Amino acid sequence: MRSHYCGDIRSSDVGEEVEIYGWVHRRRDHGGVIFLDVRDRTGILQVVFDPDTQESFAAADSVRNEFVLKAKGKVRPRPEGTANADMPTGEIEVLGLELTVLNAAKTPPFQLDEHSEAGEDIRLRYRYLDLRRPEMQQRMQTRAKITSQVRSFLEENGFWDIETPTLSRATPEGARDYLVPSRTHPGEFFALPQSPQVYKQLLMMSGMDKYYQIARCYRDEDLRADRQPEFTQIDIEASFTSQDQIMTMTEGMLRQVFTNVLGVELGEFPIITWADAMRGFGNDRPDLRNPMRLVDVADLMSAVEFKVFQGPANDPKGRVVALRAPGGATLSRKVIDQYTAFVGRYGAKGLAYVKVNDLSAGADGLQSPILKFMPTDVIQSVLERVGAQTGDLVFFGADQAKVVNDAMGALRNELGADLALLEGEFKPCWVVDWPMFAEGRDGTFSAEHHPFTRPTCTPQELFENPGAAQAAAYDVVLNGYELGGGSLRIHDQNMQKAVFDVLKMDEEGQEKFGFLLEALQYGCPPHGGIALGLDRLVMLMTDSQSIREVIAFPKTQTASCAMMDAPGSVEEQQLRDLHIRIRTPAKAVNSEGS
Repeated sequence: MRSHYCGDIRSSDVGEEVEIYGWVHRRRDHGGVIFLDVRDRTGILQVVFDPDTQESFAAADSVRNEFVLKAKGKVRPRPEGTANADMPTGEIEVLGLELTVLNAAKTPPFQLDEHSEAGEDIRLRYRYLDLRRPEMQQRMQTRAKITSQVRSFLEENGFWDIETPTLSRATPEGARDYLVPSRTHPGEFFALPQSPQVYKQLLMMSGMDKYYQIARCYRDEDLRADRQPEFTQIDIEASFTSQDQIMTMTEGMLRQVFTNVLGVELGEFPIITWADAMRGFGNDRPDLRNPMRLVDVADLMSAVEFKVFQGPANDPKGRVVALRAPGGATLSRKVIDQYTAFVGRYGAKGLAYVKVNDLSAGADGLQSPILKFMPTDVIQSVLERVGAQTGDLVFFGADQAKVVNDAMGALRNELGADLALLEGEFKPCWVVDWPMFAEGRDGTFSAEHHPFTRPTCTPQELFENPGAAQAAAYDVVLNGYELGGGSLRIHDQNMQKAVFDVLKMDEEGQEKFGFLLEALQYGCPPHGGIALGLDRLVMLMTDSQSIREVIAFPKTQTASCAMMDAPGSVEEQQLRDLHIRIRTPAKAVNSEGS
């Protein structure tokens, strides 16, 4: 029986006989003495075998990396001058007395240590090996600690852990559903939940008062570094509560998680309106570590002859901004061209700039292709407004407001990282006072959050001017990532019908949510909640590059599982049982019809 985990043995155990289990992390043969670094989930322990124990020495001589072992031995101090201060077990070693090979192993397709250079495709193909790496073990341990702290905080505050169904019906939540065909109801489908939103509202109507769930959610959408087709969220709902109470509770939970897991004290959570976030940062998830801000200069450009600026400056739907990059005047033209290509991905047609080589020299101290098109007094007014100093670079964005926000907001983030301008490790904030709806080019509306968010106006005001309606919604943001979104919910049937009507969901709303409209007639309490992305939280707390690094078995960027080769085909009989027939896509026909 195991007496100790490898990483738990210390100098206080010197003289004790121990029995450990684990994998061979590294084998070294030093002049007849064999050193095995044995690894388990707690760490690495050095076990030494010498020829005096012939049977064990022979076994140690035969093992290779990733063999699974049982070893018995006596703890002793490492010889003078051989201690390893970088290892928690670096002051001691175990003199091996017995060794049993529990399982041999093929040579892994990549190194399972900090020197591994394997690409993500290989790592995901052999994820069970990748997870053995100490780095990945630490991430999984941190994830477990975070989840434990979340549960502890919520249960101490009176929340009940309640599971909601995985098989439900399709609901409009902003992404495509994963559909599950029903064998017992031919031609009909379940949907995997994009979130437990409706169920947790029904729980409030059921008198549960405070609910939470570490919920699995599914969205069939395009992927990126911080998204997966299946993910985990911290889902919270409470009755008879206010927006301030939910925000305070969420702050308390996050503070406890960061303090108890990382030993980090989160600072203040500034409250920023959605309008101010878009104005100053170009997006609704501002990274407050970045000191740069977008500055509106349309009023200064409305009369210039340079139509690149003049047009958007006089367009009610246009926007002209300036962005000061401290110390950016040293950037080469090649680098600036790269930034121009970067903003082009967001629809920007170009990227004007002014280098401030010497502010005191006036126009002679400036460098830019646009100076010949711009009055000197206008340029000086812009530089004063953005607070430009010698050595700075000022970028400009001019176009439709959405294009400017998307492009310049992304440029701000890119420059903040490239110029090493980020200040502090973790900076959270709240974004509040969201618009209720987003208006499309065709004049139709979609819910900015979801159609169950409570507007702050009356149903009549909602009908009269839906574009001006605000929502009782709030997002918690950390380092430029949306950690979670929440809102007060609609608890009145008339208001819910009004929202469905604005969204042109009158018939669809009755068809898909008739049960909800009916439930709202039976004494629904005012309620609200929030959902936070657990994967994203762990990614930020472990300083990982994507959420795939903190999920045990993630999907690839094509939403497939490289390890299990999923999704895959199924037997014809299974399809017949589900009343499904596969239609093979027609082959493309070339211009000659062949």
